[in-house]
Amino acid sequence: MKLTNTTFLVAASTFALAAQPARADEGMWTFDNFPTEQVREAYGWAPNQQWLDKVQAAAVRLTGGCSASFVSGSGLILTNHHCVASCLFDNSKQGSDYLNDGYIADRRDLELKCPGQQAEVVTKITDVTGDVTGAIGSLTGEALTKARDAKIAAIETAGCPDTDTTRCQVVTLFGGGQYKLYTYRKYSDVRLVWSPEDRAATFGGDPDNFNFPRYSLDASFLRAYENGKPVSTPQHLKWNPTAPEEGELTFVVGNPGSTSRLYTQSQLAFEREVRLPITVTTLSELRGRLIRGMEESADHEREGLDMLNGIENSLKVYIGRQKALNDPAFTATLAAKEDELKAKSAGNAAIGDPWNAVDDAVTAYRSLYLPYRFISPSSDLYGYAQALVMAAQERTKPNAERLPGFTDSALPLTRKQILDEKPVYNWLDQLSLEWSLSKAREYLGVDDPDSKLLLGKESPEALATRLVEGSNLADPAYRQQLWDGGMAAIEASDDPMIQYALRLNPRQRELKQQVDEAYVGPLTVAGGKLADARFAAYGDTLYPDATFTLRISYGQVKGWVERGNEVPIATTLGGTFERATGSPPFDVAPAFAANKAKIDMDTTYDFVTTNDIIGGNSGSPVIDKAGTVIGAAFDGNIHSLGGNYGYDPTLNRTVVVSTAAVQEALETIYPAPALVKELKAR
Repeated sequence: MKLTNTTFLVAASTFALAAQPARADEGMWTFDNFPTEQVREAYGWAPNQQWLDKVQAAAVRLTGGCSASFVSGSGLILTNHHCVASCLFDNSKQGSDYLNDGYIADRRDLELKCPGQQAEVVTKITDVTGDVTGAIGSLTGEALTKARDAKIAAIETAGCPDTDTTRCQVVTLFGGGQYKLYTYRKYSDVRLVWSPEDRAATFGGDPDNFNFPRYSLDASFLRAYENGKPVSTPQHLKWNPTAPEEGELTFVVGNPGSTSRLYTQSQLAFEREVRLPITVTTLSELRGRLIRGMEESADHEREGLDMLNGIENSLKVYIGRQKALNDPAFTATLAAKEDELKAKSAGNAAIGDPWNAVDDAVTAYRSLYLPYRFISPSSDLYGYAQALVMAAQERTKPNAERLPGFTDSALPLTRKQILDEKPVYNWLDQLSLEWSLSKAREYLGVDDPDSKLLLGKESPEALATRLVEGSNLADPAYRQQLWDGGMAAIEASDDPMIQYALRLNPRQRELKQQVDEAYVGPLTVAGGKLADARFAAYGDTLYPDATFTLRISYGQVKGWVERGNEVPIATTLGGTFERATGSPPFDVAPAFAANKAKIDMDTTYDFVTTNDIIGGNSGSPVIDKAGTVIGAAFDGNIHSLGGNYGYDPTLNRTVVVSTAAVQEALETIYPAPALVKELKAR
């Protein structure tokens, strides 16, 4: 989901937290704990198990960090344009700028493979809390994390012996209070089918991002393949290009990335005082460096666009979160909720004082955070090198002793993301590496041992140039050779980036051990106690923080009041031309301009709902009572940026591109008659 804007307005007193039973429209609910009675009480109707099962079978998780849904029986997937931007970017080349110009596959043999992409559908959710907590027992620190990770690896391996078509993932919920095994049917061949021009999806650019009214065609289609053929997906959502009605009940089904609604006061203080300020400051500099680099040539402008869009989106998110945590009224509300839970838990010997344990863990983490954050430089080529070195080392160990990401259940995706062919632009990689190394030196200090390890006697600029220009890791055949050759090939390699990754590896492992001992382990124990406190105080009708696993939220099509003015529920395609100024980012996409006379200007374009979502929900289908898809969520309004910490039903809104607008685009603006026929809409 895109996030953004420097004006953060919030009525803090109305925020609800997951520490208490959810209020109407609040919650990113797991499918095995859907609040049926709560929905029925609020709306007079609730989905039955058959409805939930069908929707779950059609919901798709994309490994690029987005959500999606099957919308035909032949593996057709609806998602957002910004969720396929990297695929468009990776398939582009000089003279064929698919990100800027869009892409339409007239035939299935023209559908383009998306490097590193995988589509996953949840087939089963199993509670394995007892197994994992039993393995943890009374262990603490690093010993706890090793025992937990070993048990998780064993559960995942046993659950998915066929790693070619299935993926198993044990997910931690409620900070360690629950562990669930999610079993996925996976499709490792995902191809691009249809996508509009970048300006059609990004009309309004950063000024409009996280705002409404919006005029964005942030939609695209992918297709899942297996053995070279489109997969059969009989459990898909029916395409419904009907305009939404005010007050209409809606459901958003997707994979929200992460929230911090269960954080304690010391964790929120760390976010406010340490993590967020550093992130905003360093990302702002990266944005400036990138814009300067993109101005150097037309090729650089094309090659840097996807990265720039991502940075600007992230910056707006973090600025919004920072504003929320610096709002005294908002933080006072969060503190009051924590005090209430403490009071309800007082005297319960089984719970004790987990808040104090979290305080101690966060204090320890403050001294480890900077080296832990900066010890892994940022660049695609370095990312390949680090992953290859780690994979080679971890694959020599028994499965139970490997680090997460390198276990038998996780290796297929890790391998795919390392070996899939995608372009690497040296200037862009060098820019990223220079930036991350210079920030490491700035925050750690010139004389810090980790700065000296990272740089030696070289400057960030000289080191980045030497490593990037001397590396062969952009060649997928070379990466394949190193993967197949294991540690012997890694150690024998004279690639400077591989040798650099080998140099940093021992310190990275040492820091991880220290973080596990002082922070992760204690938080796991405390998280379990905090979960017990919540369940004892409020029962089990709670939803956990988001974990990029399948969730469902409910709400309605509804506007809100902004500075005394009613915000409408929807915009129309015709509004695009009224809003246009002719200058970026309010310049109309060329295909819109060329087809202006043909477009039905009254078609509903984007609309808003009260559904509770967060980043990771991008591309999530918006579904009506009948179980049909009426849109794809692509953003939130500016107030939703505080949704990382709490939900405000009066202001938080999901922004959706309507299927009605996508249908009009398929018929008139970016014609795709084969897709129209496949969707069987008219």
